[in-house]
Amino acid sequence: MAGERSAADKTLEVLEALADHSRVADIAKGTGLPKPTVHRILQTLVRHGFARSDGQGEYVGGPRILGLAGRFLQRLDIAEQVRPILRDLQERSGWTVHLALLSGDEAVYAAKLEGAKPYTLASRVGMSLRLHCTSIGKAILATMPDAEVRALLARTGMPARTEHTLVDEESLLADLAEVRRRGYAEDHEENEAGVRAVGAAVFDHTGAVFGAVSAAALIYQDDPLSERGDLVISAAKKVSQALGAH
Repeated sequence: MAGERSAADKTLEVLEALADHSRVADIAKGTGLPKPTVHRILQTLVRHGFARSDGQGEYVGGPRILGLAGRFLQRLDIAEQVRPILRDLQERSGWTVHLALLSGDEAVYAAKLEGAKPYTLASRVGMSLRLHCTSIGKAILATMPDAEVRALLARTGMPARTEHTLVDEESLLADLAEVRRRGYAEDHEENEAGVRAVGAAVFDHTGAVFGAVSAAALIYQDDPLSERGDLVISAAKKVSQALGAH
């Protein structure tokens, strides 16, 4: 029958619904597919790394989605569309500039412009990053209510990346309150020893947080973070406008 959905159609519908829903019942309702069908498809996605299960009936996008997203983002127009804005930020700040996009409970680097100094940071396009210990991640988290942040941390944990990483919820929530007041997030060697960064959130045409922009440098560069923070806020606003945000 012409109107009958193929197995590929059903799989793609479940994968797309997974971006907005985490429970089988909600995905079934959103796709119009029977729960057993949704569950079977999700199990297949889990086996192939396109979904992850918490073992309690909740599903999120898996690492293969992040990897594919990182590779495709190098070829899509998003990073190229805003590259002049990122280049301007890099030239004004002298620091390494990143654009990362939110993907599930993580973010993925979509663009990187090296700073003016003769060193290279470990970040690369396509690499995923934690939200609790990066300026990009904390800028994103600061757009969420505390209850939503707590729920995310319950799923991801707060592993220490360095001795400076915030590893308890209350300390992070206090930091996020400061991010909201200041307008940008700071990373003081919390993700990578010897590296500090500032980041500001980016929003799409619906007003939803889409990712964040950051500027990062080695700590020996004794430059005021506040000046870089203002530059990053301005760049993030321009990127958001380029994505259709008001």
